[in-house]
Amino acid sequence: MESARTVLVCQNNACRKQGAAKVLAAFQAHPVAGVFAIASRCLGQCGNGPMVLILPEEVWYNGVHPDEVLAVVERHLRGGQPVKAMLYQKFHRQN
Repeated sequence: MESARTVLVCQNNACRKQGAAKVLAAFQAHPVAGVFAIASRCLGQCGNGPMVLILPEEVWYNGVHPDEVLAVVERHLRGGQPVKAMLYQKFHRQN
């Protein structure tokens, strides 16, 4: 059986000011079996948010807007392929 995955959506001050509450609500509005979307404390990337971290893969997305969440849900969480155009380049540099 596949282990559960977690979508952490930073809810600290900087990310909240950039709309993180709506991003979290969007993930929770599109549930995926075995995936839990939860609020997190600061993910240490202030000013680049809203930040989203998917575990256990450790895939980071930054500057996520609520209308982009469905792409992450469909392509990454359901399809298994991270959305390359949305990846946080600090941790996912393109070759």
